[in-house]
Amino acid sequence: MGNVVRGAVAFIPSDRCQQYLVGDLKEMPHDCTVDLSSRQLRRFPIRACAFRELVKLYLSDNHLSSLPPELHNLQKLQLLALDFNCFEELPSVVCSLRQLNILYLGNNRLYKLPKELAKLSELKTLWLETNCFITFPSVVCKLPNLKTLHLGYNQFRSLPGELVRLDELRSIWLEGNLLNEFPPVLLEMHYLEVIDVDRNRIRQFPSLTQLRGLKLVIYDHNPCVNAPLVGEGVRRVGRWADCSEEEDDEAEGKVTEASLEVRCQLPETEETQLTALALNGE
Repeated sequence: MGNVVRGAVAFIPSDRCQQYLVGDLKEMPHDCTVDLSSRQLRRFPIRACAFRELVKLYLSDNHLSSLPPELHNLQKLQLLALDFNCFEELPSVVCSLRQLNILYLGNNRLYKLPKELAKLSELKTLWLETNCFITFPSVVCKLPNLKTLHLGYNQFRSLPGELVRLDELRSIWLEGNLLNEFPPVLLEMHYLEVIDVDRNRIRQFPSLTQLRGLKLVIYDHNPCVNAPLVGEGVRRVGRWADCSEEEDDEAEGKVTEASLEVRCQLPETEETQLTALALNGE
């Protein structure tokens, strides 16, 4: 019932109704964090822009599609959560928050990113999963300190070669896209620790043994005819993940002979069962 009331009140553009949704925002929180998630918000509460010392701002699971220019006042902001909203374009004011380390943009309606995003040189984690991207947003390749990149459940068919510029990138998550082959650029990124290509359309995997920093590769729910070869100690999640090194070598040899025949027989539909993953457990 509470959510129903909040949803109705959110349509009323009055200060009193806004206060009902967001509560008392008169004083700066001691932990420098404001959490306004799941408040049925349709407009950003301007009064929050007065907290110039704010470090974390959570606006997840609302109905926001724009942000006010006053957000620029929050120059000490390091974390901004805008996931599960209604953004079709990223508000340019976000690109003025130069101290951002973590930016959550998942589960929106984004199909492009502004070139001004490159100003966020301190950004380390970027979530773009479950949006409307068809082509890779090239501005991402201009974020020099990016360590974690979540791109799952978009419509990417390939990755640009410029991605290799991201020397600090350690994990890339590409599940649920339209990749027909393992992205060649990832084979040049020897510092990657985690690669997730679950739920794509990859039919044959190259050897990943040259990726010296790799710790985990997730490749399940692909119509593949082989498992990727990996170095010692690398964990694999997917079909044939538990094969021994000798079995890997044997399977790799058979792929060359039979891949064309097998590919013709493989179904195009992907499995729908979710895989539970624990990085530190079996």
